[in-house]
Amino acid sequence: MKINLVMIVKDEERCLGRCLKAAGPLVDEIVIADTGSSDRTVEIAGEMGATVVHFTWINDFSAARNFALEHSDADWNLVLDADEILRPCSRKEIEKILRGRQGTWLGGLTRYDAYRDEEGISHGMSVLPRLLPRGIRYRGLIHEQPEGYHPCYSLPLCADHDGYLYEDKGERNLPYLRRAVEQYPEDGYYQFQLAFTLRNLKRLDESLTYFRNFYRLAVDARQAGATGSKEAYLSEGVVLYLYTLLDLGASEYLDEAGEVIDQEMDSLDDWSDFCFVCGLFYMKRVLSDVVRYVELLPNIERCYLRCLQLGDRPQMGGVVGTGSFKAAYNLGAWYEVSGQPELAVKYYRMAAKDGYEPARERLRGLKQ
Repeated sequence: MKINLVMIVKDEERCLGRCLKAAGPLVDEIVIADTGSSDRTVEIAGEMGATVVHFTWINDFSAARNFALEHSDADWNLVLDADEILRPCSRKEIEKILRGRQGTWLGGLTRYDAYRDEEGISHGMSVLPRLLPRGIRYRGLIHEQPEGYHPCYSLPLCADHDGYLYEDKGERNLPYLRRAVEQYPEDGYYQFQLAFTLRNLKRLDESLTYFRNFYRLAVDARQAGATGSKEAYLSEGVVLYLYTLLDLGASEYLDEAGEVIDQEMDSLDDWSDFCFVCGLFYMKRVLSDVVRYVELLPNIERCYLRCLQLGDRPQMGGVVGTGSFKAAYNLGAWYEVSGQPELAVKYYRMAAKDGYEPARERLRGLKQ
């Protein structure tokens, strides 16, 4: 069995060497399509033993991916970006899984994304189809996905992604996403990606239009029984849609968030990220009018306890900590403000045990 690493790159001298070194033990050959680097990217790739081919950029990420894949003769192709660093894994174990499952399927890689927020650096996690059998190609101008409707099964493959700490590609991606939405207005996946990008650029009002479009189309697809890789983004999109409504904060947005939560509760109550944002919603809803919404108070505690019951599940994606230290911290804060100091200390300690610094600060404050 032959496994190749297949990549597209441009100006990746910061991280390419680390990426290739980490993936080296898993793969037989490295195929890199350079799309016009002006730094040492091509030189570094050559030094690491890669076969480098050159692709003239035509504003189409799938075309570049497929060009690179055409130059690989492997049975399976591992697709990485240069800012993704593969964690150590067993080639023997991967091969055993690949040989043991029949039919055409895609291998899922669990990616841990580091990003900056108000707490410093947090981490998101998602399972992406990145180990592809021979013959699978990509489609889509941007945020490209493997063609066809093949199942994706998680493999013991994990990678750390640090690109969001060094580069914000939002402005670069906007023209591609707008073009994709114009060309495929009924594709909820592109609506989601445009909404997500605008949200990251702090353009919340503008993003909301596309979150609403995404949600309408995704719900329609779900009701029609659609399956496939793009529909898997429904859960993530719902949660980000809710966060956007909560960030905007006005009463009408909280009303809208409540309607979405009611509609999705049965579908997403087994995912800690959804339960976590529900806890935030109930808190904001009560604070918006305590007399009117006081009966919702128990839901705050219920949501965060549910998060801890579910735990962090990398295979389901989401933000690291919504099923552990972040939920425990919010429970501690809830018990503190509701006059239950012993329970507050219990859950702050739980969060602090996972190294969550805000919990340690609250424990110090309570001691004082």
